[in-house]
Amino acid sequence: MRHGVDSAGLFQQTAHSPSYFELTRTGAGELVDFCIPCNPYFPTPEMFEELSKNLESVLKFYPSDSSKIAQQLSNVLGLNPATIAMSNGSTELITWMDHLWIHESVAIPIPTFGRWTDQPMESNKRVDMFLLQESNNFELDVDEYIKFIRTRGSRTAVICNPNNPDGGYLPRREIVRFMDELSDLDLVVIDESFIDFVEVERNPSVAAEASIRPNVVVLKSLGKNFGLHGIRFGYLVANPGLAGKMRQALPKWNLNSLAETVVFMLAEHEAEYAESLRLLSRDRYRMGMELSRIPDLTVYSSQANFLLVKLGGGTDGRELRDHLLSRHQVFIRECGNKLGMSSRFARLVVRPERDVDRLVEGIRDFTQARWTTEQPSHSSEPSLLMHSA
Repeated sequence: MRHGVDSAGLFQQTAHSPSYFELTRTGAGELVDFCIPCNPYFPTPEMFEELSKNLESVLKFYPSDSSKIAQQLSNVLGLNPATIAMSNGSTELITWMDHLWIHESVAIPIPTFGRWTDQPMESNKRVDMFLLQESNNFELDVDEYIKFIRTRGSRTAVICNPNNPDGGYLPRREIVRFMDELSDLDLVVIDESFIDFVEVERNPSVAAEASIRPNVVVLKSLGKNFGLHGIRFGYLVANPGLAGKMRQALPKWNLNSLAETVVFMLAEHEAEYAESLRLLSRDRYRMGMELSRIPDLTVYSSQANFLLVKLGGGTDGRELRDHLLSRHQVFIRECGNKLGMSSRFARLVVRPERDVDRLVEGIRDFTQARWTTEQPSHSSEPSLLMHSA
């Protein structure tokens, strides 16, 4: 491959994708990243400039303890600080929830974010996987899922809303009904890591409802919302008893100074964040339309900051991934290592129009090269690859 990218080695070492840094260290060049779900419009260039001016202090000094940072976050969000526990990334909270509250079994629809299946299995819990059907566009039927939970006797239930990797979204009323139907379980988790990107409902989050229920936790990821994965920044919302138990389990200084700095910047930049969500929604629509023009390419409806696509024509997503990376410096998430999916699927992060043009050009180039290699010289024009939901 051009640039010396060892795709076999990098992509087979993990159930997730290799990091941006791993890829750039291989000589992959300056990548256009369609893999990591970032917000391309936030923080703004002005905010990054402000952060860079304070970088020396941010790196030299200890952060405040998490309770002080949580107090500021609660002021911004309008939540009671007693209902919040902040962490070094949402995956830290998934790990602690597994250790503290998942004692026997957990039900989870698949495909979904891999840590929800991997973490409990690593600690020898039973994971009851409810398979979302491709024939139903991976939509979750709440009643069927509840029936599955009862049949299996699961003691914990999880829903990711919107779901990763398909971006499927359940209306708020359905999530509230789900929580109420399962009030006897040990724990109900609603992972809202991508909830800020939803546009079909004005107030889609159920965080306020979780804070008054005995067994519900809502998980949030500011890193995903703000496009700042590098600072590892997540939090949960639950009733004061549950949130307090999580705070007691977490290290006192589990947040870094960069995360603290960003939290204290948020109150001054709410308008810019709202505008970033508007622009991303616009780009999601445009990107979906552009991809839908590619023959045989299926594009699934999404309320997150990514689109799931299915490759047709017998195309292997690993071949497309490697071609885009080596020939076009475009990095995508091929989904062959996700439970409930295959290499026929890829998740593509929503990006601005100029980047989408580069992605589409790369896919068309891959299709043309593949057709030229496989078809007899008298064959007609190539038909392409994917389908939609």
